[in-house]
Formats: sequence, C-alpha cells, structure tokens
Amino acid sequence: MKKSIAALVIATGLLLTGCSQVNEAASIGDSKIAQTDLQATVDAILAERAKVDTAQMQLASGEDLVRGQLRFKILIQIYDAIAKELDLKVTNAMIAQKRSEIISQIGGEEKLPESLVSAMIAPDDLDPYLRAIATSDLITAALIQSGVAEAEAGARISTLLTAKAAELKIKINPRYGTWDPATGDIIAVDNTDGAVTTPAK
Repeated sequence: MKKSIAALVIATGLLLTGCSQVNEAASIGDSKIAQTDLQATVDAILAERAKVDTAQMQLASGEDLVRGQLRFKILIQIYDAIAKELDLKVTNAMIAQKRSEIISQIGGEEKLPESLVSAMIAPDDLDPYLRAIATSDLITAALIQSGVAEAEAGARISTLLTAKAAELKIKINPRYGTWDPATGDIIAVDNTDGAVTTPAK
C-alpha cells in the first residue's frame, strides 16, 4: 500500500504558483483546499500514529508531512477532474472492491490502521485514494483498449495528469514552498533568507 501511494504522489509534475487567499493552501481550478482542512488531515495522521508501533516505519514529519499531504490532496482532485472530463464512472462498488483487495493484501481488517499510518493516509482520505486508484485503472483499461501497450500506460497517465494540472491553473500558497518542475515536487521555502546554509563537504 505504501508503494501505491508513493506512485500516486510522484506520478505527475504540477504547475504550482502563488495562492492569494489567506485560508487557501492551494486552488485547483474552481476548487480550493483550505489550510484548516490540510491541518486537520495532518492532525488526524498524527493521532493515528500514536495508536500503533511506528518504530520500523519511515514517516515524514513536520513541514515534510504537510507538503506531502497537500500534494496528495491536489492529485486526488486532478484525478477527479480527469474522471469528470472523460465521463469515467467510479461506483461505490468499485471503491468497495479496491478496499477489499487492499484488506486482503495487508492480511486483514485489523491491519488497516497500521497500513494507513505507514502509507501516511488519513482514515477519511482512504475512499478518495481508492477512487483515484480506480480512476487510474479505468484510464489504463481505456488506453490499452485503444491500442496503447500496457507498459506505456503509466507514462501516458502521467502525461494526462500533467496536462490537466496545467489546464486547471493550480496555485499553491507560498508558505508551503515553491514548485520545482525539474524534480516534480514542492520545495521548502528558506525562511532564514539565506542565514542558514548547508556547510560544504
């Protein structure tokens, strides 16, 4: 499951710029991600971590966790926008099937809380995550049916995500960093104005 979310998060490069509204963490077309909602997600993840043994987990924290969750929420909305444009219907039954598959993979329902912590997914974000995965599966099936080789489907989906992100004119609040198109990631802002530097090796 951790591998799956990592693949989702790095699947595309988003064109992220400044976000003008005070409570906006990001805007995706006409949709907004509020800073309060983003913080609530981070708080939920931290609360879940306190319930399980995380000693063997590699987990983001602090600003890295916040940026990761913002990126996650943006990607979910992009998948939703693509599904709407392509008229792809993700049903509750499809989401339930994806959930069942994950439960089987991790060894049972009782393992779900620990798996979500490991994947850094808040409980309330599980269904949106599964919806995005189901959307990706539908796109993959459509590409293969149109003659695209299965091995090329992932690259095609990445291109589709990048194009949709540009079309939606995604903007990010500068407090969360800047977008680096070379790495496809949100880069932390240097709040010290250069006062703190990394020593040369």
